[in-house]
Amino acid sequence: MNKRNENLTELQYYVTRESGTERPFTGPHLNEKSDGTFTCICCDTPLFASTHKYDSGSGWPSFYDTEYKMNISENRDNSHFMIRTEVKCKNCDAHLGHLFNDGPKPTGLRYCINGNAMSFEKKDKLNGK
Repeated sequence: MNKRNENLTELQYYVTRESGTERPFTGPHLNEKSDGTFTCICCDTPLFASTHKYDSGSGWPSFYDTEYKMNISENRDNSHFMIRTEVKCKNCDAHLGHLFNDGPKPTGLRYCINGNAMSFEKKDKLNGK
């Protein structure tokens, strides 16, 4: 099911369509610890498995890897006088967050993702239980 931009909240639209950032420690999913899959809030494309989520202390949901690499694009971002790697949904081009090289082993990566850019599907719901 694809969600149209009209169905997004003002903050979700700002984050995903205007490359905004929610304030740290304010977005949904920061403390989500259930088994499941994080999906794009705009198009429901799978992005991250909960097994790769960890507490980075940054104030945003963080992941050290993704088994859905084919659903994510990484682009150079030179905004705000920094050089970063922007992470976007490959299906609908929604801005998700940024990728940093300061994460834990085994990858050393930290996908720092806005909670307002994602939905969460619990494993039980995914399996129809």
